[in-house]
Amino acid sequence: MHCPFCRHADTKVSDSRATEDGSAIRRRRMCPACERKFTTVEQIVLTVVKRSGVVEPFSRDKVIGGVSKACKGRPVSAAQLASLAQRVEESLRASGQAEIPAESIGVAILGPLEELDAVAYLRFASVYRNYESVDDFQREIDAIRLGQDEAQPRREATPPALAQDPLIS
Repeated sequence: MHCPFCRHADTKVSDSRATEDGSAIRRRRMCPACERKFTTVEQIVLTVVKRSGVVEPFSRDKVIGGVSKACKGRPVSAAQLASLAQRVEESLRASGQAEIPAESIGVAILGPLEELDAVAYLRFASVYRNYESVDDFQREIDAIRLGQDEAQPRREATPPALAQDPLIS
């Protein structure tokens, strides 16, 4: 690394620390020629490999744009979309890969989106998974319902006749 002050070709690292969110490394450096100190921040650049083979940098804004289309008309705020995009990026960074296939991004979006809004999830999944029939939607809806039934504790239903009887309540 060149010194930003004297352009000397070699510098020494005196301290390295990960940033709070773990997405970058902060290094404190010193130039042996001019003895000045400076800080660098190193971050892995995520790249997306599309189906066509085109490689482009990962963009959180593109995630938000794609998901916001699925959330149109739904009670989802911009802050929730930003949080979802951050979660997606963090999960992609945690994979340890610098080049991410576009399909992996779709998979990373599906989980948090299902937690956020089931209808938006269905919209997004219908495009991402190329639903071809109503049966595809029905299978996905059944899976969502099954997941909700397992997540919610079952309550004993009061039979309608007992619920209306004033002596029982």
